[in-house]
Amino acid sequence: MNIKSLLFGAAAALIAVAGAHAADAVVVAEPEPAEYVKICDVYGAGYFYIPGTETCLRIGGYVRYDVGVGDAGSFDGVNHVPDSMGEDDHSTYWKNARFNLKTWTGQETELGTLKTYTETRFNFGNSFGDYANQATTNDSRNNWQARNTGITLNFAWIQLGGLRVGKDDPAFDTFIGYAGNVINDTIVPYGGFDSNVVQYYFDLGNGLSGVVSLEEGSGSAGPTGVPPFTYISSGYDTIDSYVPHVVGGVKYTQGWGAITGVAAYDSTFEEYAGKVRLDVNASSALSLFLMAGYGTDKNIDRNFYKQWGGNWAVWGGGTYKFNEKTSFNLQVSADDDKNYGVAANVAYDVVPGFTVTAEVDYNHDGKFGQIDNRNWVGATKENSVGGLLRFQRDF
Repeated sequence: MNIKSLLFGAAAALIAVAGAHAADAVVVAEPEPAEYVKICDVYGAGYFYIPGTETCLRIGGYVRYDVGVGDAGSFDGVNHVPDSMGEDDHSTYWKNARFNLKTWTGQETELGTLKTYTETRFNFGNSFGDYANQATTNDSRNNWQARNTGITLNFAWIQLGGLRVGKDDPAFDTFIGYAGNVINDTIVPYGGFDSNVVQYYFDLGNGLSGVVSLEEGSGSAGPTGVPPFTYISSGYDTIDSYVPHVVGGVKYTQGWGAITGVAAYDSTFEEYAGKVRLDVNASSALSLFLMAGYGTDKNIDRNFYKQWGGNWAVWGGGTYKFNEKTSFNLQVSADDDKNYGVAANVAYDVVPGFTVTAEVDYNHDGKFGQIDNRNWVGATKENSVGGLLRFQRDF
């Protein structure tokens, strides 16, 4: 073999190796199959399947900004704020920014629909009220100052078929309905909020439904400890034994509206309360409601369910839709202690999902200046007026 043959052989070998490496460089691996999120339309808009499961999930909530002015007794004002320069006191704005996060899940099972709902609220702002009392013994004397006011778990329940367990508002409120579409709907309060519950909902057909609810309540009435035990925060109480609070309700719903009744037993103070309500769809633009409550006050003036003054109270109002964007909401209320409230607002949908609401509120303290006065909003004058502006983006 001569040198020329060796050179040709070496060149051929190099070309073969280079060709092999070039071929390897352009080989592309097959991509993994992508798993796209699937839309779930079984429970309404906004749900999607959690990948790899049969569970449908929806995530939503809102961002809100409120600005209020006026008297503290209207829920809107911040009064008698101490001047930082020590030159008298002032009124200032009540403001609150909130981020609200909600989740819903749903799944069909052999025992019925399995659902969950959660709602968590994050707040920053100051607190409405009168701050004339700046004594060092007053723990709330600086609450006129803006701050992170806390994170609250407002709802967290599981429901399978008709059985619901977890954190919810009492059925005394949820089953019969809240008191209208105004912002400050508790100038005359209609029942407590926040409770752990064990509930069963019945669908009896032909528009007839019912509920039975065992509830824990929340908070404490805070007795002074001095006989005859005056309660400083009556209207709030958690059960103090194995005996739960009990709520039952019945509703009849038709195209024209609904008739609902609820009854409650407060086991802590052995008090009873009930409410009845009529809802009427007067037209496609106008809806009206009238609700009345009665409760006992033998052992405490206000229990977890009967939070109004005296034995009876009434609430009424409605919503009128001027057009697709604008609606007017009204609520008037009164109780046995001659407390009266009026709340009215106009809500305008600037664009889908963004609403601006302007509200005016009025409160009359029926026992102002009397030793047994227990006005719910802590009014410092007989007649209080205020207003607020709300910006809310729902998603």
